[in-house]
Amino acid sequence: MTRMAEETQAGGGRAGLRLMHVHAHPDDESSKGAASTARYVAEGVDVHVVTCTGGERGSILNPKMDRPGILENIHEIRRQEMERARDILGVTQDWLGFVDSGWPDGDPKPPLPDGCFGLVPLDEAAAPLIRLVRSFRPQVMTTYDENGGYPHPDHIKCHEISVYAFEKAGDPSYAPELGEAWQVSKLYYHHTFSYARIKALHDAMLEHDLESPWTERLENWSRDPEWEKRVTTRVPCAEYFGVRDQALLAHATQIDPDGFWFAIPRELQQKVWPTEDYELVTSHVASELPEDDLFAGVVT
Repeated sequence: MTRMAEETQAGGGRAGLRLMHVHAHPDDESSKGAASTARYVAEGVDVHVVTCTGGERGSILNPKMDRPGILENIHEIRRQEMERARDILGVTQDWLGFVDSGWPDGDPKPPLPDGCFGLVPLDEAAAPLIRLVRSFRPQVMTTYDENGGYPHPDHIKCHEISVYAFEKAGDPSYAPELGEAWQVSKLYYHHTFSYARIKALHDAMLEHDLESPWTERLENWSRDPEWEKRVTTRVPCAEYFGVRDQALLAHATQIDPDGFWFAIPRELQQKVWPTEDYELVTSHVASELPEDDLFAGVVT
């Protein structure tokens, strides 16, 4: 039994803990860390999702949803999808209200559209997040790494404002009009799509004579050995993979139920890689690495 499980079984102080996830688009909260989110919610942690944009420029990635009326109303449809996902996960949520930058496609890439999230100055973009941090008062925040997890301009901007808010929210001299200062104890980056995890799942599929959805991606993977060493924290959450999958399916315009998200049997995922993985970036409390709990060292 992990230390986190022992604490939970003993009623070890999950009440009073608050976790904030900062994401770029609706659906990111379900594709990154959703099973550990569901676990923390089940254990009594107050989990709040911040969604930076409305995902207005997202493509229709589910062929079944590529029909008349969807793209024209994508903003409202994605809001409704987010509402369903947050109900499934049991979280509260706020929109920062910025406009999706879209994925710049081409060589060279075209300029970002005027008024989009990726072009908003850092202090302006971070202000509503700082206000939320000071209001919700999380002990732990999660976001993406410096590359955005992948180099979407909104993911990179999400990283930038999250790090900025983590630093500034605890400074009482900074923008006092945004609320009383609150120092978040720990900041993490998601490591959902690590090479080690994808390779382990791929190998398991082949061992069971199943077709892997990751063959082409692994063949073209540009590995960064230093990045691969950065995981510090693995949260056991296999029993919540089903909740994660239901939250994913709520984003029907983005998630194809017949696509790669569900190509690997859940039982195989639970056996091969039963954790969701994070990198502890900054901590104002002492905890021993490696961890199995985002709240390791946090005292309420």
